[in-house]
Amino acid sequence: MQALIKLKWLWLAIAAAIMLALPQIVTSSFAIDILIRILLFSFIGVAWNLMGGYAKQLSLGHAAYFGLGAYTSTIMQVNYGISPWIGMIAGGVVAMLASLPIGWLCFRLRGPYFTIATIATAQVLMLIFLKFRDFAWGAEGTTIPNLGSAPLMMQFEEKSSYYYVVLGLLVIGLWITHRIEKSWMGYYLVAIGEDEDAAEAIGVNAPKIKRDIYMISAFLTALAGTFYTQYIYFIDPATAFSFNVSIEAALVSIVGGIGTLWGPVIGTVLLETTSALLQSWLGSSVGGIQLTVYSLILMAVILWRPTGLIGFATDAYHRTTRRKPAHA
Repeated sequence: MQALIKLKWLWLAIAAAIMLALPQIVTSSFAIDILIRILLFSFIGVAWNLMGGYAKQLSLGHAAYFGLGAYTSTIMQVNYGISPWIGMIAGGVVAMLASLPIGWLCFRLRGPYFTIATIATAQVLMLIFLKFRDFAWGAEGTTIPNLGSAPLMMQFEEKSSYYYVVLGLLVIGLWITHRIEKSWMGYYLVAIGEDEDAAEAIGVNAPKIKRDIYMISAFLTALAGTFYTQYIYFIDPATAFSFNVSIEAALVSIVGGIGTLWGPVIGTVLLETTSALLQSWLGSSVGGIQLTVYSLILMAVILWRPTGLIGFATDAYHRTTRRKPAHA
């Protein structure tokens, strides 16, 4: 057991060293942009996985918290000159507070009705911000003032700096997930995901657990919204509350393996890398090819490996370890 633990820490150290060195090795701006997108959607997937993976509450409205985080930090920066580093935390708090009434309403529903309710929430927020022309710039949106090299305002000249910021966010998200996974809250979430009625019958306070994990998931998703806005220097309701954000968060987790620590990361590496390569090779010559490939990958995983790539790797590992004693 100690040897396995040491081996795990060794692999983590090697992976950390590689991730830290990548921006120094890779000089292509396009490649670094792909890496940033992989890390960003891995982080969003990790945040979604807390709710949709462990508790199996299929939310497709996480764009609501992504957009709230983005707008909170942008309004504080543009209108009041407050640093996005502070605005990022403020946006997370706003998302947490917003998740309370949203969760109170949506958690009264289950299954597809819950999913539809979360979608409607994000769409309603997008429509509201479309009307806030004086306060939130309406449908036109606004650009973030470019200050050049201003680390205190989360603006950098080199893309590698953004890479390290989003890498830090991903590490925080994985650490929080790991702590929850190994705590009593993680066991309660799994119980709720398997059978909510049975979990309540043995004393699990399901509404409270779902409310708490929803708040944590919303907070992390809002951090991603702030980062993305600062990275692209632009915000509007269609971007901030994009339905694609919610879909992508769910897809990467399902493909990688819901309810697992590294599932969203592995799913993002596969999907985002495939998407980037297809766009690079085919461009716009073949319309809809990206969505077609996404659909094929998702159908293959659901039909043959519902546990995702993590489940496939785990099964392969167990089969290998079982064969070794037989040969001996």
